[in-house]
Amino acid sequence: MSLRTAVIGVGHLGRQHARVHKTLADEGLTRCEWVCDLNERVARAIAAERELDWTTDWRELIGRVDAVSLAVPTESHCEIACGLLEAGIHVLVEKPISRTVEEADRMIQAGERGGALLQIGHLERFNPALVALRPHVRDPVYFEIHRVGEFTARSLDIDVVLDLMIHDLDIVQWLVGEDVQVTELHAVGIPILTNKVDAANARLEFSSGAVANITASRVGTERIRKMRFFQPHDYVAVDYTTKRASISGLAPPTVDGLWPGVHVRNLDVIDVEPLWAEIVSFVQAARDGLPSPVSGMDGRNALALALRALERIEEHAVKVRSGSVGEALRAQGG
Repeated sequence: MSLRTAVIGVGHLGRQHARVHKTLADEGLTRCEWVCDLNERVARAIAAERELDWTTDWRELIGRVDAVSLAVPTESHCEIACGLLEAGIHVLVEKPISRTVEEADRMIQAGERGGALLQIGHLERFNPALVALRPHVRDPVYFEIHRVGEFTARSLDIDVVLDLMIHDLDIVQWLVGEDVQVTELHAVGIPILTNKVDAANARLEFSSGAVANITASRVGTERIRKMRFFQPHDYVAVDYTTKRASISGLAPPTVDGLWPGVHVRNLDVIDVEPLWAEIVSFVQAARDGLPSPVSGMDGRNALALALRALERIEEHAVKVRSGSVGEALRAQGG
């Protein structure tokens, strides 16, 4: 049985969702029938381009579709998702899951009441480089992560932590182990081109002993999406942009018992579009009654870490404004 699907919010990212949904419909996996956007002109244009029906009111989709991609501004996630989930409609919502942990809880509970699937759009989990690497991850102990983007006018309703860093907060928690707790979190950040934090660094310490150092910026001059981490006997490198992953370790000893050096193993990566893989996983889970590949709780946990980082950033900013940081440094130097 193919699901009737729709895309709510067809701005920059929502248009890509509409493209993938229409492709899946052409392949018989779904029946993509609707797009919805508050901007009637935009809704009409995308509907005409994809040969779909359109509406400006998401409520009109209730009873007409089985599953939706929700790609509206974060401030509207909770209201729309809860309304759809309680009506039994499966929802794939773009990250971050919501503005607050309380809103995330409401969304999770709405899905439980409506018996509907809630999946969060943490896209990097579906990057083929990470997909190839995941089976080889075992007890990572130190992460160094850089995520830098060129400045655009998109997603300026949120800061860089909720826009970019949240991807890596989710990935690190996933790789370390969802049951492993973050015991310490330190973060600093600054606004540069907007009135929100545009560049930030966070250091996380886990109950397992693992440490992650994460840097995110949306005011770079080039696109960087790289993760490096160490685990027993291995050094692991992932480039999300080029979709490459490698594992380095000591090569086997030679016949004379000498170690020849480090061996780098490039993993075989099946190159697929992450958004396509994400939406396929959502549709299949909704259709077959499977657990959400990236659950509402996953999204809640990533959001909680992001908000915790923002609290630390604000605490540091207050110290800087009050001069206490400078006084402490001068005292150390004196």
